[in-house]
Order: sequence, then C-alpha cells, then structure tokens
Amino acid sequence: MTIKGECNCGTVCFELNTSVEDVFICHCSICRRSTGGTGIAVTIVSNDNFVWLGGSKFVKTWCKPNHDWQTSFCSICGSAVPGKNDDDNLYVPVSLLCSGTENLKVSHHLFVSSKASWETIAGDGKQHSGAFGE
Repeated sequence: MTIKGECNCGTVCFELNTSVEDVFICHCSICRRSTGGTGIAVTIVSNDNFVWLGGSKFVKTWCKPNHDWQTSFCSICGSAVPGKNDDDNLYVPVSLLCSGTENLKVSHHLFVSSKASWETIAGDGKQHSGAFGE
C-alpha cells in the first residue's frame, strides 16, 4: 500500500509504503504550543517505509533547548511535517495524509497529565500519564 501526504502548501510531499492504523495523540504543553491546538496526532512509520517525494530542502527542524523534544515543519507554510521519532522511525502527522486513512484509529493518548485544563479526552484510546508505555 502506498499512502501519500503533503503539507498545507504542497511543497513538502512524501509517501508511506505501508499501511497505518495506530494514531498517537500527544497532549503535552510543548506539542500544544507547537500546534496551537490540543496537541499533535501522529502515526509512527519505519524509516524504510518512508520516502520524500519533494520539498525535503524546505523541511526545518527546531529542537527545544535543554530538552530532547524537536519538531519539523515546512519553512514555507509552517505545517508540521514528518520528523525523527527515533533512529529507526519517523513520526508522521496524520492530518497530512491524503489517502490510506480509512483504518486510522486513536490508539494512545500521551502525556495526559499535561493536557490543557479545558480539554476533555474522549474515545477508546489508552491514556498514558506520560510517554508511551507509562
């Protein structure tokens, strides 16, 4: 299965050569500030199943000082774009996917202890106080 995705302006585009199902929503204050919303919804894919189709030179990464958190974004439109999750995987914001979203489901809510006071988390996704596995 090939799934294509792109940023808001279409400059940064990519494809996933795998199916995706699990959505992880991070509710931490850093992700909220980065997106301006309740957090960020991503899926995780192996580096081997990810290909930049265009615009990779427009991908910029910002690392929070004195922290291991980082975000990648399109330098033209500012959309959050795929970035390094760990040495073997990337996170992919699911809102960028143009197809292949039929089987997506929220499986995990991360850092719910840090969620905004005005946010109510709904659905069946497992809630983790901190990072995945906590």
